[in-house]
Amino acid sequence: MENRMYDVLVVGGGPGGYTAALYCARSGMSVAVLEKLAAGGQMATTGEIDNYPGFEAGVDGFELGQKMQQQAQRFGVETHLADVTAAHLTQFPKRLETSAGAFLGRAVILATGASARELGVAHEAELRGRGVTYCATCDGMMYRGKEVAVVGGGNSAVADALVLAKFCKKVTLIHRRDELRASKVYMEALKNSGIEIRWNSVVKELLFDQRLTGVRLTDVKTGRESDLSCEGLFVAVGRVPDTALFQGQVEMDNAGYLTADETTRTNLPGVYAVGDVRQKPLRQIVTATADGAVASHFIEEYLMEVEGQ
Repeated sequence: MENRMYDVLVVGGGPGGYTAALYCARSGMSVAVLEKLAAGGQMATTGEIDNYPGFEAGVDGFELGQKMQQQAQRFGVETHLADVTAAHLTQFPKRLETSAGAFLGRAVILATGASARELGVAHEAELRGRGVTYCATCDGMMYRGKEVAVVGGGNSAVADALVLAKFCKKVTLIHRRDELRASKVYMEALKNSGIEIRWNSVVKELLFDQRLTGVRLTDVKTGRESDLSCEGLFVAVGRVPDTALFQGQVEMDNAGYLTADETTRTNLPGVYAVGDVRQKPLRQIVTATADGAVASHFIEEYLMEVEGQ
């Protein structure tokens, strides 16, 4: 595969990446998806997805990722399990160095995603999907009528707590400081929400028996420990975009997300950002797939311009 040329290289095989690949291939472009793990990205780690259209009974995230991959491959998209180790995006053609050799592309789609920042406590990984979750919009309805807790103090954490308060029996917001960092509109909404706030508290331990049953909290000022019963723990302490590889080439915001508007175009000609890696107000599977479709449109325009030069 050394130095093989493609019209489009897609870095990342999540919903945004495979949708972009599908649309580009159906427009007659040669496309290769470079994915280091498995199709679906973060989506593949979600056991049940209820908010993606077309699946009335929900769908397993890993299964949905496989279906997206197979659909794209039906139209000629190649998938290479490879870890991208270096990206040369300012040149033409673009060059990506990977664990499977070098790939050249006339255009590149960056779909590397963003991971939820974890708490870093024992048993967190094994309880993911069994009480520990990182997306209230995705998983909230599974906790209807139950007691849950949200960890965090910014807009995302408060927004998650407000969403959960609509159908959960009890919602507790756990914050390590004595005041929230959320904007005024969220603070106003909290006043009559019934949400309990545990100030100056951090999660020290997860309590469980097959599934999460509660959390052990530590007061950061007094050191006092207390147990909070809950069946769901929603972690909202930030996300980490996978963009380190592109620093110094692609413009990013202060949080490390790639700067690209609704056209998905970055500051570099022929380089596009789709899905969770892009600076955007809402990160969901459906918004990632929308990005993929949009990117294909502007790539088609770009390649026609390049060929006409």
